[in-house]
Amino acid sequence: MKLEDATKLLIGFLRNSDHRSFSQYGYEVYLPDLLRFYFEKQGMKNAEQKLRELSPIFYAAGWELCRRGILRPGIKHYGAQATADGGAGNGYSITPFGRIWLQESQKDDFVPTEPERFGEILAKYKSKFGAGFHERAQQAIRCYGAHAYLACCVMCGASAESVILSAAIEKEKNETDILKKYTSSNGRSKIENILIGKARKQLQDDYRAYSTLLKYWRDEAAHGRASNIEDNEAYTSLALLLRLAMFIDDNWEELVNTS
Repeated sequence: MKLEDATKLLIGFLRNSDHRSFSQYGYEVYLPDLLRFYFEKQGMKNAEQKLRELSPIFYAAGWELCRRGILRPGIKHYGAQATADGGAGNGYSITPFGRIWLQESQKDDFVPTEPERFGEILAKYKSKFGAGFHERAQQAIRCYGAHAYLACCVMCGASAESVILSAAIEKEKNETDILKKYTSSNGRSKIENILIGKARKQLQDDYRAYSTLLKYWRDEAAHGRASNIEDNEAYTSLALLLRLAMFIDDNWEELVNTS
């Protein structure tokens, strides 16, 4: 079981009104009771042994939800019973932000929103597209997890530009010149022209299919006016970013070949 698996399991329990049955000793969520219920539901034997084996990853998942502001360690309110066991990492309560978050879209339960799993998906692209791409992609997924959808779209667009910059630099073998063109007027279009301007039509069409919405949503999100960007747009941006990275990687030799 990975961190994302444990985190999604906790979120699923928290979104279910039955999570109140796992309240104990003044804590809204008492982790050992929740895990024992899960083990029983899965037909697992030796629940106490499993509890010891899997507790580290579930403690990490609990802390991840605290880091996101969904949970907090401690009792629900002043005067509630507290225990040394709960204070040692077994007892949590839901924050006001967490209550709102848990009522919102459930789509992100099924997106690789944890750095561990997202890092695994992007691992083979980091060395090719660079630290700038990886950093922005990680920020995008963190923004999505926090429901900061505008910021997610901006980071997806920035990550996509890191991809095409890496390919253009590899093609021209002149990083200084490429960066100078990129920061000039209509720089993004100039870089795209270098990369796909003379490519076969199918390659151009495929590239635009993955990049057009990313560019649009990034520009839309970056403007100061009110925007309609929400969950669906941010989710699609993440999917398109990953698909663009795969596309550039799959066609790398053809894109950067100058002959």
